[in-house]
Amino acid sequence: MKKSFYHFLLKYRQPDSRDYLSSFAEEVYKDHGFPKDSLDYYEISDYLELNGSYQTTLSVFDEAWELYLEAENKK
Repeated sequence: MKKSFYHFLLKYRQPDSRDYLSSFAEEVYKDHGFPKDSLDYYEISDYLELNGSYQTTLSVFDEAWELYLEAENKK
């Protein structure tokens, strides 16, 4: 069974880090409305564009999504 993007991203969460990916993971973790069970790029991308006040850009999401796909394809 595939891991959701949210659960994949949590491994990058480091509250004190200044790394852009860790910052993004921390923002997602704090967003209670984030689609935690989603496996769909477009659903998550639309959510990020329309909701929340993310300080990171969507390019960070795109990079994280690529890492997610690589990890899931290795299984």
